[in-house]
Amino acid sequence: MPQQPARAQRTEDHNRTEERPMTAEHTSCEFDPHATSMGDEVAPEVYEELFAMRRSIDNFDAALVHILAERFQATKRVGVLKAEHNLPAGDPGREEAQIARLRAMAKESSLDPEFAEKFLNFIISEVIRHHVRIANEHADQDEETEKSES
Repeated sequence: MPQQPARAQRTEDHNRTEERPMTAEHTSCEFDPHATSMGDEVAPEVYEELFAMRRSIDNFDAALVHILAERFQATKRVGVLKAEHNLPAGDPGREEAQIARLRAMAKESSLDPEFAEKFLNFIISEVIRHHVRIANEHADQDEETEKSES
């Protein structure tokens, strides 16, 4: 069985992360790894090789989900800080720099830079949506505090 990919997990001090192997609990969510619509079209030895390759891809997918969850936890903290200081949800200069950085990394990694940019733009739009929601919630709380103090 191939080694599970590691993922960063928070420790008690929340400032340091350590790598831990992903366990079955991280990868099995009501999922049938043998699901296919190919039926008897594939020779058993080809199917086994395909299954092994797909198992590796499934592990990458699980790692991506966990990494994205960690990323969104970090951006949530940024959103709270922005809301507390009345900063805008988006930061076009930062976003532009991130896109350029990711495009360069994609190119170095033999990944289509256009795909990397589309992927990051999707994430950025979702982060901004979250930041707007956090700012609105923060404004509502400030309003309630002002009413209760009057």
